[in-house]
Amino acid sequence: MFSIEILPGFVLGIREGLEAFLIIAIMLEYLNKSQRQQDKKYVIQGLLLGFSISLILGFFLFFVSDIIQSSSSNISKLWEFFASFGALILITTFIIFTLKSKQSMTSEIREKMSLKLSKKAIVLLATIMVAREGVEVVLFIIASVNQTYYSIGAILGVLFSGVLAFLIYKSLVKINLKLIFNITIIYLILQAGFMLGYSFHELFSYFKTEQIMPSSHWIYTQLFDLSNTFLDSKTQPIGIALYALIGWYSKPEIFQFIMQYLYSGVFLIWFLNLNTKDNTTEVI
Repeated sequence: MFSIEILPGFVLGIREGLEAFLIIAIMLEYLNKSQRQQDKKYVIQGLLLGFSISLILGFFLFFVSDIIQSSSSNISKLWEFFASFGALILITTFIIFTLKSKQSMTSEIREKMSLKLSKKAIVLLATIMVAREGVEVVLFIIASVNQTYYSIGAILGVLFSGVLAFLIYKSLVKINLKLIFNITIIYLILQAGFMLGYSFHELFSYFKTEQIMPSSHWIYTQLFDLSNTFLDSKTQPIGIALYALIGWYSKPEIFQFIMQYLYSGVFLIWFLNLNTKDNTTEVI
């Protein structure tokens, strides 16, 4: 049964899946045009290795996460903080790289391919480019509040992006990739902001449970509480939809709220300014 809670993972799966599959498509097309069809199998090997690395990392992190969360609810909260914050650092690095990059994915890959790469180098390039996207999906899943829904959404998103990339590669469909990637980077920024706020929420919850900080401390003061209204982010359709779309939380602490929307606001303003200055910048 469909649930809107799979939406965050689905959007992320589409973005990262499209990037990975389009990278492979660009490499295959370049080999076609350079009369190196015999080397296309090495690109596929790199694709499979990249996915394998992502899966191995995913299973390992899920295993570690399951052990920690089953040991103690308090330790689990601390793990949620470190997992979310660690993933956030890497994802923020990716966002900054994406926003600062002046070069398109197409020109970047073609430039590397034009170096007359050896067979091993082709496999390595494809592996790294695919694994980079796969690892990001894994990190988001591990740091998500509901790993089951996020995993389902991410898998569906990757599958959908694979079909879409194949159709684009075969010139069966034409879509505005720049628009898709602009929308998904905005969504990624909103989700990363939510992850930041959530990580601090879990950290302070751990501090309260362990009596490191008194429950009367101002840090636990809620900015508002709309949990008994139609905006409840856990039980009400509109609240759940907003939670999935923009990381809405119906009863945030003041510090959590400030950190979440300050992060998202700064990156969204940066993104919009870049788009305003150069509307012709190619996304891929």
